[in-house]
Amino acid sequence: MDGTTLDRYADLIVNFGANVQAGQEVLVNAPVGNEPLARAIAERLYREGAVFVEVLRPDPYIRRARVEHGSDDALGYEPQWVRQMIRDLGDTHGAVIGLSGNPVPGILDGLDPTRVARDVPPGRREHIANLTGARTNWTIAAGPTIGWAVVVHPRLEPEEALATLWQQVIHMCRLDESDPVAAWEARIAQIDRAKAALDGHRFDALHLEGPGTDLTVGLLPSSRWHGGYLTTCEGLVHHPNLPSEEVFTTPDPTRTAGVVRATKPLELAGSIVRDFTVRFEAGRVVDVQGAAGADVLLAHSRRDDGAARLGEVALVDREGRVGPLDTVFLDTLIDENAASHIALGQGFDWAVGDADRERINRSEVHIDFMVGSAEVDVTGVTASGERLPVLRSGAWQI
Repeated sequence: MDGTTLDRYADLIVNFGANVQAGQEVLVNAPVGNEPLARAIAERLYREGAVFVEVLRPDPYIRRARVEHGSDDALGYEPQWVRQMIRDLGDTHGAVIGLSGNPVPGILDGLDPTRVARDVPPGRREHIANLTGARTNWTIAAGPTIGWAVVVHPRLEPEEALATLWQQVIHMCRLDESDPVAAWEARIAQIDRAKAALDGHRFDALHLEGPGTDLTVGLLPSSRWHGGYLTTCEGLVHHPNLPSEEVFTTPDPTRTAGVVRATKPLELAGSIVRDFTVRFEAGRVVDVQGAAGADVLLAHSRRDDGAARLGEVALVDREGRVGPLDTVFLDTLIDENAASHIALGQGFDWAVGDADRERINRSEVHIDFMVGSAEVDVTGVTASGERLPVLRSGAWQI
């Protein structure tokens, strides 16, 4: 990756994505292999007036060592100083930048799924509190590495695979445009129209139908659709995902029923779940079946009482830049912006009104998996039972 493009990407992440302000403290999460991009981001942050930048470099091999050989007490252990750091970042309304893309996808495959599910990163509760309280401005952006690239493009030589992955990231993040921000604003205007149409219909539920899928997801009376951007409790607009092609809301966690077939593999914190179906009854996951890794997803769904219920439903049309690439990236940030998806675990407080806030799902996990495709129809169902097409062949009908 040439220095000019790297600098342009860092600028997009810092100023458009996280919208970091002068005087903020910033936490950057950059897995090993992302050093050049992390340094470019740190340089841009200090140029923009950040007062402190802390770069964390999680190493998936160290996590594997902990899961495979660590004591039971080591799994999910949370040092107080880590939790306090995340809590302080929320208290001071700092910023967070994350780089996604596991440098070793599938590194936890074959390990005890119960131990994998127990090993939640420290500070998760505090991160969720900051998220649901809109206390920080943040973004997650793709960080290509050779380890990730050779899994996405296994038929290419490593350097060619990395170059190809970078080209795809540049395209999906609209860095191939002369004015990437203007290109994003045009796409967000499309997303805004979809949100307004969905809110206007006030659907009581969504019905997903397709090969292996017949799933009804109930919505809360005050569920409102979001996408493209978020606003902090202090009124600061930021763009949480680069790329971002979805509209999403918080559903009723008690009214999901039926079966859904995943349309893409899921890279779940180091394990890969493939060709799987999930069955819901009365809002809860009751079974997961799959060709690989289903036991890992099932174990995660049992981590706490809310982990088996939905906290998000998201719709993605065919007009974005990720889906047409026709690539499985094995990275939730990207794959979830290629296809409609649902998420087990924590819901979003700001996606519902005050009357329903106590009803949203609470959990230490938030696991998105892709359930949409051109073959999956999405229909909106009103409280009176009227059915209206929402997505057909990936195109909006509303």
